[in-house]
Amino acid sequence: MSREGAVAILGIFVADLAFRAGRLPAVGETILGSGFGIGPGGKGSNQSVAAARSGAAVSFISRIGRDTFADIALKTWTAEGITPRVTQVDTPTGAAFIYVHETRGDNAIIVVPGAAGELCAADVDAAADAIRDSRVFATQLEQPVDAARRGLEIARSAGVITVFNPAPAGTFDDVLFGLSDYVVPNESEAEALTGIAVSDLDGARRAGDALIAKGAGTALITLGERGALFHRKGCSIHVPPFRAGAVVETTGAGDAFVGGFAAALARGADPVEAAIFGSATAAISVTRVGTAPAMPHRAEIEALLRDQRAS
Repeated sequence: MSREGAVAILGIFVADLAFRAGRLPAVGETILGSGFGIGPGGKGSNQSVAAARSGAAVSFISRIGRDTFADIALKTWTAEGITPRVTQVDTPTGAAFIYVHETRGDNAIIVVPGAAGELCAADVDAAADAIRDSRVFATQLEQPVDAARRGLEIARSAGVITVFNPAPAGTFDDVLFGLSDYVVPNESEAEALTGIAVSDLDGARRAGDALIAKGAGTALITLGERGALFHRKGCSIHVPPFRAGAVVETTGAGDAFVGGFAAALARGADPVEAAIFGSATAAISVTRVGTAPAMPHRAEIEALLRDQRAS
């Protein structure tokens, strides 16, 4: 039986190795950067931290190695109150190279999933009780597609709300859309999945129609500084952006949105209100350095929502 406020997330953990500089170097070139940091990352783990800080009881399903990066993972989940449903293997824990522009905060990323790249349907079956006991299940595509599909199948058969973040966008069977109550891509992912340019709200709506035609219940397309589009049959709502301060780093914004959205859904929020909560979560995250460490807590998000409504 699903528990109110409970969220299960399937995905990867990697150690984020973030480098700040004025530009990316050319091939064969070495440049000096202005900053460096190492911390917890990976879309699934980041979303788990965002959901936990947003008030959800979170179980995280993954694989990690037996190394220093795995120690970072376990320490992070303990500190955030996340229940790990992970298998430890001899394959090294993954890592991500993150370039962050030193003034604009935009980024470019290379991810190597490592141990989590070996996630399979059997790993998901071993944690099926965590999925069935949750109100919301979320997954992405940094781990193998077969694992994501199995998680969505278990959740759907148990009546658990399913959230599919198709990131990074790749090739997969459209059956995953049909297993998803909410598909949450960003602009570039929506375009890659539909072939429709998402340069404005009209383009986002056309892409949303295409995602629904593929079987998705609702297309929730994040639009960066323009907010998000909540789009389903008979309902298309622009979720406005929030301003929480100067943008420092945008790396974890999408994960903040998904985690906040999932947490709000899990405690019974109206889906549009949950999307607004996710938008506010993302807005705060971009004012801070890092990915998981940048995720705000529920009290901060609710304060931003109150301020926005009062203005």
